[in-house]
Amino acid sequence: MVDPDRRSLLAGALAVAGAGGRPVQGAPAPMALRRGIALWPWFSLTTEYPPPRTDYAWPPFQAGRPIPTPQDLGRLAELGFDFVRLPLDPGPFVAFTGARRAELLSALSAAIDAALAAGLRVVVNVQANAATHHYTPEAFYGSDQAPLFAAYRDLVGDLARLCARKGPDRVALEPVNEPPQACGALAWNQVQDRLLIAARAAAPALTLVATGSCGSLVAGLTAIDPAKLARFAPLLYTFHFYEPYLFSHQGATWLTEEPFYRWLTAVPWPGTRGTLGETLATVQARMDADRTVSQVEKARDRAVIEAKLREYFGAVPGPAYIADAMAPVATWAELYGIAPGLILMGEFGALRTDARFTAARAADRAAYIRDVRMVAETNRFAWSFWNLFDGLGLMDEAHVADPALVAALGLRTRA
Repeated sequence: MVDPDRRSLLAGALAVAGAGGRPVQGAPAPMALRRGIALWPWFSLTTEYPPPRTDYAWPPFQAGRPIPTPQDLGRLAELGFDFVRLPLDPGPFVAFTGARRAELLSALSAAIDAALAAGLRVVVNVQANAATHHYTPEAFYGSDQAPLFAAYRDLVGDLARLCARKGPDRVALEPVNEPPQACGALAWNQVQDRLLIAARAAAPALTLVATGSCGSLVAGLTAIDPAKLARFAPLLYTFHFYEPYLFSHQGATWLTEEPFYRWLTAVPWPGTRGTLGETLATVQARMDADRTVSQVEKARDRAVIEAKLREYFGAVPGPAYIADAMAPVATWAELYGIAPGLILMGEFGALRTDARFTAARAADRAAYIRDVRMVAETNRFAWSFWNLFDGLGLMDEAHVADPALVAALGLRTRA
């Protein structure tokens, strides 16, 4: 449910701002979006050298990473996607200069052209890589005084010019993915403002995508005052949605600050499809099978997991839970006079937990994705599924789409 105090706060802000969240009169309409999918890691998964070096091998992107073929892109259009979200690691584009940087931009241009040729619009999304040691999100846009911010801002301008050349009704630019600052942080507002200024100066009619801080969460978006961004129209607003993380990220090994996620498995969706005891028993079996982690670590993680799973089952997670978790976005949009069509749920999805991913777990995953998608559509938000490939992907290693996920996303199936 939406917090009444939060609703009052937003209403008060609207009374002060008036219709300030609406686009500037006379500005072109933003690029229309409905159903999208991310194409990571086409321009991600780099091969940077270890410290103290700060450069990349050439070519900078890993040769074995999955890349969509023209046939894949055509299949996405056949399924009913109308756009793709193209994540881009800015590190190589900043590290290389001259002919090699031009080659990178040419490759990006060709990728955009391939998607457009398949009948898909494109949102180019700049995603700094937190796994690298030098070209990190904090170094690029932790603040507008960050050591690499000026280079990042210049790259955003260059990307805006490239996108604009493709046609403002076909390509948009999302300058930052999941900002690291705290929700409502002034530092993020300053960073985003300067990046949008650079992009708008380079491409007056290009659709830009704004986001909130704290990882583009719902709370980050609703902390934004859109009156201060209206001058950047045409503009879309985006948020990411993976709630509840205990389901969507069960088994995730990359959440090193919350290592208990690596053990999670058999967390059901909806919550009524399982019990606390059943899930804990399966988690314990996973722990017992692992001989690489100490008993001390396991005991620590087990205590955290039990407490969090009690909360999870107590919340009775299901479609109503998702609707309540997404409701603040609709409230924020209504109070600021922002049309639902200007809001993009830029990421959602759920991880395949492990090699023992059973039919029951696959059904739960599809049900969760369906529920999130339907709540977004009920709110009339556009959405972009994460991802085409990887552990959250629509397609497997043979580039075959999962029919259960195709159905969950409400897409067309072949006769």
